[in-house]
Amino acid sequence: MKKKVITMLALAGCSVGAYAQSNTNVTIYGTVDQYLGYIHSNSGKSVIGVNDGAILRSRLGFRGAEDLGGGYQTTFTLEQGFGANTGALGDSTRLFDRQAWVGLSTPYGEVRIGRQNTEIQQIGGAIDYTERTTFGSIVNTFGVPSRYDNDISFKTKRVAGFQGAAHLALGEQPGGGISQSAVYQLALDYTNGPYRAGYAGLMASPAPSGAVSEKIKYHNLYADYDYGHGKIYLAYVRSNNITANSSGLTAAAILSNTAATGNVFNGTDANALRYFNIYQLSADYRISANLRVGTLYGVIRDTSGSNAGAKGGNVGAYYDLSKRTTLYGFANYMKNDSGAGYRFSGSAGPTANLSGDDVNGRTLIGLQMGILHRF
Repeated sequence: MKKKVITMLALAGCSVGAYAQSNTNVTIYGTVDQYLGYIHSNSGKSVIGVNDGAILRSRLGFRGAEDLGGGYQTTFTLEQGFGANTGALGDSTRLFDRQAWVGLSTPYGEVRIGRQNTEIQQIGGAIDYTERTTFGSIVNTFGVPSRYDNDISFKTKRVAGFQGAAHLALGEQPGGGISQSAVYQLALDYTNGPYRAGYAGLMASPAPSGAVSEKIKYHNLYADYDYGHGKIYLAYVRSNNITANSSGLTAAAILSNTAATGNVFNGTDANALRYFNIYQLSADYRISANLRVGTLYGVIRDTSGSNAGAKGGNVGAYYDLSKRTTLYGFANYMKNDSGAGYRFSGSAGPTANLSGDDVNGRTLIGLQMGILHRF
């Protein structure tokens, strides 16, 4: 841990030195997001605790750009998540677990190489008024593919309201071609005045030795309308990226965001044959310059007939103390079908949570009250 801290400080020092010698502009940034969370199951069990990241996972990052002239720039981002409630790293096996990439920005778009956020992760603000991260967001409860290693991407400049993106995250398996265990992404976003709509999705193939050959897929369509005092959000997801673990019948992703050996799933999980449709409607309203309230409702439908769906939603409020500091509170509800065990989650998984028989087939109620500071 001490070595990691020393390395991060050394990187910051090198960045400052680079700024003094060239046109490189380096920014140190981050967030600290802490909340008091309460979860109750109709099993009779409850849990309360201080958790990290209801809205934004606490993080420390470095980003920069060097002007090369002619509309070209070298860019980079290095970002580490941590739990401010304990001080622990989000992933103790990585120096930068959230992002670690270098890129080249051109007059036509930007190329990036390294560990990057998915386009699905990037559109959180277009999914619902909570940015798709609180307990009550049904899209978040199902699970969101957030980032992958060994990722090569290109994002276009916005033209006539349209912006596109494509990613290829290599699996890097011995003896495999470029497509083996790779994760492909495509995205298209359109904005025009008060309207926004788009698509972000991915597809990944299993290891060829696996008995289950079904690809893992995640498709996300969204549409928003800004009516002046707030926004209305519509979202639809279709995916088969859900399976069971000791926490619940539907509490884990088949395609992991943090696979130690690349972006690999072994093709042995028959749950890849189950597809789910997720529908969510959300809206917010700005009462004053500082106070915003909102609500959402969503449904997960299991199209395989195994009764592994859920439904729920929330109501909540944000109060801005300043441009950088926000107080927030949410009341959340979710009802699991008999074959489902979805659990509440935020931007980071709550350390104080329920699992097993307390979520499988259960109805959950959750409360969150916290503070978010950006720097």
